[in-house]
This record gives sequence, structure tokens and C-alpha cells, in this order.
Amino acid sequence: MPRTRITLAVALALLATPALAACGGSSSASNAKEVTVYSADGLKGENGDGWYDRVFADFTKQTGIKVKYVEGGSGEIVQRAVREKSNPQADVLVTLPPFIQEADTKGLLEKYEPKDADQVSGADKSIDGTWTSVVDNYFGFVYNKKELKQAPKTWNELLDPQYKNKLQYSTPGVAGDGTAVLIKAMHDFGDKGQALAFLKKLQANNVGPSASTGKLAPKVDKGELLVANGDVQMNYAQAKTMPNLGIWFPAGKDGKPTTFALPYAAGLVGKAPHSENGRKLLDFMLAQKQQQEVSSIGGGFASRQDVKATDADAIDLTKIMDGVNLFTPDWNDIDKNLTSYVEDWKAATGS
Repeated sequence: MPRTRITLAVALALLATPALAACGGSSSASNAKEVTVYSADGLKGENGDGWYDRVFADFTKQTGIKVKYVEGGSGEIVQRAVREKSNPQADVLVTLPPFIQEADTKGLLEKYEPKDADQVSGADKSIDGTWTSVVDNYFGFVYNKKELKQAPKTWNELLDPQYKNKLQYSTPGVAGDGTAVLIKAMHDFGDKGQALAFLKKLQANNVGPSASTGKLAPKVDKGELLVANGDVQMNYAQAKTMPNLGIWFPAGKDGKPTTFALPYAAGLVGKAPHSENGRKLLDFMLAQKQQQEVSSIGGGFASRQDVKATDADAIDLTKIMDGVNLFTPDWNDIDKNLTSYVEDWKAATGS
């Protein structure tokens, strides 16, 4: 992805397909054997070996419907869909909280509950049936295991001079994981004021804003950075080719590491040019086989509660989360106040 501000480019998931129809919803477009997905990054492998790569290939093989894929930052793809609202080009939108809630609030999504959505936890889908998690995930940080004997344990350790110009996190309000830094800090420090006071101090060590979360892990692996933010699914998948990458979670006030769910949530775009194909793809992503492969291929967690993966990756992922306390952010509050929170963060950090 970069799950942040990057120049969006349409990458064909499988084979080259015709250009997007000029007017969404036309009879010729609605009958086309294609479906367009706008998604935050993380699920498509750089070498064609990600969960999306497998799912899209299998979907095309089974249905004959080709998948067009557009990747961007969690917030950026929502803004793109907003600009196209009068003439939608995407059929399926996949992004992270709080941007999936933003998409819903802005009326971008059409109510559709995929087949087997009843197997997804109520916390991982909208009350009104406009979006459903397709891959569960959790916010986290990464560190360089070669340069640091052990991961930091607390936020305050990051203020140590050894991290000067060796620490970076992606931009809140633009990147899903960057926004998660602000959300977790507000939770761990108790309120927004204390969180912003800390992040202001942290600027002394921070390299500066980063539009891309996905590009931070390689820098940590190479030792250019010692610490950066990320998420479990993306970083676990990256660690298979980045041996120095370790995942950790800053502790809260009680000294115990904390995190929260940051699922890839998918919804059907309202008045999409290929709505029926979008419904079929959403059903397919939640099917038993695809969910069973989330851990082994995607490095993430199945959204379906009835899928109990037992592969080596699923076991490793369980160990990573062992002893980490989970909290649930007030997503309605964050959706309502995100703009002001980000503006306050900019003021506090001078970003």
C-alpha cells in the first residue's frame, strides 16, 4: 500500500483489463466481467504472493470476473471515492478504521451483508450492514532486533537520545496506522492532552512525517531506523523477508502492553458500476477457504469466528498477541472528531 499518501496507480491484480467505463452504472459496464477494488495496502504481496493475489486469482478462475485493483492510503482511497461519488468507479472499498466509518458516514457504502457475515463478530462489522471485516488485524510497532537486544517496553523509553533520528511514524489523518498511533497514545496516556504532550516531546527524536507506513519497516530492517509504527498483519508478512524486524506493543499505565483491532473492513460502494460482481467478491473473501488462508498466506487473522487456523503462521501470530491487552476505541467519537484530533496533533508537534 503504502497505507498512506502515495500517487494512486491502478495495478491490475491479474491480467490486463479494459479501461474503466466513463460513466459508472451504464448497461455495458454493469454487464462487464470485471470488478474494481479500492484498498488500503498490506494484503497484496510485493512479489504477487499476498492474500489478495491468491484470492483474486481464485475468484477470476471460478467466476471469470477479472479484478482491477487500486491501492492507496487508508484515508486517501476514501477521499478518492468521495470525489467520484456522483460517478463511482470502484465496486468494493477496503480500508481501516476510522476511515471505513468515515466512508459510511459520507454515504459512500451500500448496505450489503456478505454470505457468512453472521460468523463475523459484531465488533468487526457495522450495525447497519454497510461494511464487514474480511481480515482481522492489530496495531503495533516494529523494532530492529539486531541493533536492540530487546524491544522497548514503554512509550517513555522512546524519548531516550539513542532514538534521535532513528524513530519515525506515519502521518495521522492520512495513514491508517499513523492515525492508530494517536488513538493508542490517547488511550495509554489517559486523554488527548497527555498524549499530545508526549508526542510533542517525541518530535525531538522523530525523523519527520511519513506518508507511507509500509515503507518504514524496510528502513527498520536495514537499521536506518530503530523503531517505527505498523500493524501485525503487514509487519508479520514483511518479516519473512526482513530478518531484523520484530513486533512490539508499548505498555499502558499499568505496565502491560496494549493494542486494538485494526481490521481490513470491506464494503460495497453505492451505485457501483459492477455491484453484482462486487457482492460476489465480498462473498468470496468471506468464504471458508479464503478465510482459512488468511494466516498462512496473508499473515493476518481470519475474520470468521468459526475458522480456527492451525498452520504454523497462525500459531506464531497467536504467540505475538499473547499477553497483550486489547481495548476498543470509541470509533463513533473518533469518526466525529478525527479532523480536530489531527489538527491538534499538528499544532502540538509542529507538523
